[in-house]
Amino acid sequence: MSPEIFLAITVMAIALAFDFTNGFHDAANAIATAVSTRALRPRTALTMAAVMNLIGALMGTAVAETIATQIVNLGGLDQHEQLSIVLAALLGAISWNLITWWFGLPSSSSHALIGGLAGAGLGAVIINWSEVSVKWAQIVEKVIIPMVASPAVGFTLAFFLMVAVMWIFRRSSPHKVYRRFRVAQIFSSSAMALGHGLQDAQKTMGVIFMASVAVGWNEVGDGIPFWIKALAASAISAGTYSGGWRIMRTLGRRVIELDPARGFVAEAVGATVLYVAAFSPIHAPISTTHTITSAIMGVGATRSLSAVRWGVAKNIVVAWLLTMPAAALMAIVAFLSIQGIGALF
Repeated sequence: MSPEIFLAITVMAIALAFDFTNGFHDAANAIATAVSTRALRPRTALTMAAVMNLIGALMGTAVAETIATQIVNLGGLDQHEQLSIVLAALLGAISWNLITWWFGLPSSSSHALIGGLAGAGLGAVIINWSEVSVKWAQIVEKVIIPMVASPAVGFTLAFFLMVAVMWIFRRSSPHKVYRRFRVAQIFSSSAMALGHGLQDAQKTMGVIFMASVAVGWNEVGDGIPFWIKALAASAISAGTYSGGWRIMRTLGRRVIELDPARGFVAEAVGATVLYVAAFSPIHAPISTTHTITSAIMGVGATRSLSAVRWGVAKNIVVAWLLTMPAAALMAIVAFLSIQGIGALF
């Protein structure tokens, strides 16, 4: 086995490890609200989310192609150089995922990976790899603008949809309404889990595809092959099933105490935003974390502004803002370390 093939397999294994951490880090995105309102038992919810993640991951590849071709240009590099950048990007993203998971902060695995790719590309520029370029215009269009827009849309839609639900059921018995919405939450949380698989598993597909292109197993113009889709889908599904209890508590309880109606609305809005972004012309790789958290804040604000624990919300927003630059910095350190170790040997 050549060193490049060995490195490619290593990169793919680490990419699947990232996908697994993405699953347990973001498991709360789909099911925290359903668990907190007792619509689903925790283990039942995790099983459902794992299955829907698997299905969602196999539904498309447009977001994967955005990650593989629209963040950093590696076309002029040899195999080892391309794989070094992808490896550093993954190490940076995984490091930030683990830090935010430890502190129970629902940060974006998607933006951690994108920040890692940009940071690894910057690391290559630092050591004067002139063939590398970070596609800043594409990052602004496909990442930064959707990163700002999706939480704003999620908050606004959730607020007004919850107002409409409150008006429609204003004369109904709260007990009966909550019982019906608990049933509805089974479907809304399933839709959210499907959207999570559709969005987040594809980002790992894109990274594995970059590694396969580097060693000549695929060409840039090829579609994402089924074996890559199956690997990424399986990894995120397994990670989701393993659970992310720390972040689940933050989303399900610490931001606001949710009732079944608010849980349903938050999930329905979050899933809708994910689908629209994935199938839109720009195929934006948006954050499931940002989307569902902003929707939870939106439904909470209909109760009263004081009902939302804005201190917790502030910590979450800080984690959002730090994710891309922090993952990029960690990826730069990882890239320079890889090059330093390579020079020694």
